[in-house]
Amino acid sequence: MSSIYGDKIKVAIFGESHSEAIGVTIDGLPAGISIDMEELQVFMERRAPGRSKYATPRKEADRPEFLCGIRDGMTCGTPVTAMIRNENTRSADYDDMKDTPRPGHADYAAHVKYGDANDYRGGGHFSGRLTAPLCIAGGIFKQILAKEGITIDARILEIGGNSNDPFAAVDEAMKDGDSVGGIIECVITGLPAGIGEPMFDGLENVLAKAVFGIPAVKGIEFGRGFDAARIRGSENNDEFYYDDHKVRTRTNNHGGILGGISSGMPVVFRVAVKPTPSIAIEQSSISYSREENVKLKVGGRHDPCIVPRAVPCVEAAAAMALYDMIR
Repeated sequence: MSSIYGDKIKVAIFGESHSEAIGVTIDGLPAGISIDMEELQVFMERRAPGRSKYATPRKEADRPEFLCGIRDGMTCGTPVTAMIRNENTRSADYDDMKDTPRPGHADYAAHVKYGDANDYRGGGHFSGRLTAPLCIAGGIFKQILAKEGITIDARILEIGGNSNDPFAAVDEAMKDGDSVGGIIECVITGLPAGIGEPMFDGLENVLAKAVFGIPAVKGIEFGRGFDAARIRGSENNDEFYYDDHKVRTRTNNHGGILGGISSGMPVVFRVAVKPTPSIAIEQSSISYSREENVKLKVGGRHDPCIVPRAVPCVEAAAAMALYDMIR
């Protein structure tokens, strides 16, 4: 049941990139929670395709249609189900992928696992399109957490190794028919100390599991991350002090998490997003039917860089993980 997330709550994501619709069911939300639908739509717009030159030109409204669980903007206490209809699909663009997998994409692995039954159109269930229902759920959780003083904000740290002018790297890649990846930083503020468990249910573990549900995410680090392995303990340790009877640390190399448990400092993590696999440059691949090596030039509509649209997805995944932990 890999498309279902959660312990105290259950978030089930359904659909494929070119199916009639995609959507989400959230089970476990208590009754009486007010949901601002306009605020949710603004959040959805940040992820939606076709909104800038750096995104796929595929145009989708991405306006959730709530089927049950919310009445007059208030949760009913029953499972909430919402769907988004796929209206601007061009499945013929993917005819070649039925026999020839795209390098860097899930096409081959999905073919091995599911055979001819795999829905290869637009990447099927492996597509970044499925982050739209993730954002429905995450957008709702963000609103609930904000009412409790917990905020989640992500931003682009760099694209293609460029932190000064990230979108310049996208422009260069687009000229070459290529793509670029990047790094997103997320900061969670207002989370009290004591959230999380040791060992396998640590705050890092739970956040990482949710964030890795976003296609194209290849790495995550907390606090000072991998750089902590290159310095001494005297540099990495965060010294404690009292601030108006509250325990704080003078630095935050630990990223707000110690022993899998929140320390009360801001939780900080960074996510590595790989370059979009679908590019216009000709690449080497294979033909399943002929068992031959072939050349492939991917057509269709694709993001030259996934990073900008992945920012709200990271927030959504973090919100989902946190709400499940503190529910």
